[in-house]
Amino acid sequence: MQYYGYKSVERGLIVLCELKNNCTMDYRFEASRKEVSTFTNQEIRDNFLIERIFSADHINLTYTIYDRMIIGGAMPVMNTLHLPNPEKLRAEYFLERRELGIINVGGEGTVHADGQSFTIGKLGAVYVGKGTKEVSFSSTSSENPAQFYLLSAPAHAVFPCAKLDKEQVQTVVLGSLDTSNHRTIYKYIHNEGIQSCQLVMGLTILEPGSIWNTMPAHVHDRRMEAYLYFDVAPEHAVLHLMGETHETKHIWVHNHQAIISPPWSIHSGAGTKNYSFIWGMAGENKDYTDMDFAEISALR
Repeated sequence: MQYYGYKSVERGLIVLCELKNNCTMDYRFEASRKEVSTFTNQEIRDNFLIERIFSADHINLTYTIYDRMIIGGAMPVMNTLHLPNPEKLRAEYFLERRELGIINVGGEGTVHADGQSFTIGKLGAVYVGKGTKEVSFSSTSSENPAQFYLLSAPAHAVFPCAKLDKEQVQTVVLGSLDTSNHRTIYKYIHNEGIQSCQLVMGLTILEPGSIWNTMPAHVHDRRMEAYLYFDVAPEHAVLHLMGETHETKHIWVHNHQAIISPPWSIHSGAGTKNYSFIWGMAGENKDYTDMDFAEISALR
């Protein structure tokens, strides 16, 4: 086992990277809202931005202390990739005490889970339940490889593995061009969709001419949230907003980069062009509507 990294306790950040079998796992420890209020822009990025989700023939994982969520990506190109069992989990296998949500943002690929195979195209999803011992990922074509976005949370109950294609997903259309937030929300893993122990997962697609997501902003103290921004054109970016309502911070985010959002933080953003993002939550409940909204006039 090989480790590398850096430690900066006084600024709330500890990062260690574990390298094993085509997999990298980073560790992000929590930072209090008081600490975050004093962070520089670089410290904000170091703590809450995941810059690389996808690497060819590699699995990238980030373990955050917030609700023990693991955020990552698997991009099989020439090889089948096997979900590892990082030593830090102290488990017999990755999903011994966990569940896993997967959404594909690339070409067609297959998720293999204990003898079951689930082939999905772009924006198809697979849920893999607690107790699944062997999980692997493959692409149909190396010229257009799958890019599997991964979210894993601790689980205390077993739910069956399931697949959902984009065309089968429950959708909600919200916003308007007048407020630059006309968007379609796709709900995959939630109370009325794929069942899970505590994981909630879906995505939002903004229509052309719309750039704002999650505005008015909200927090949900009972759950953390992770964002993956995708379909962001190379020459464009998203200005992600976080922090407390009275003291917001920002992070410029590019395609296939992810954000760790603490339970006490707003999570919103505005792009230089329309874009899409995957949202995922874990924590006290699975109620998608459990949000505490912030008035726009109260934001600072």
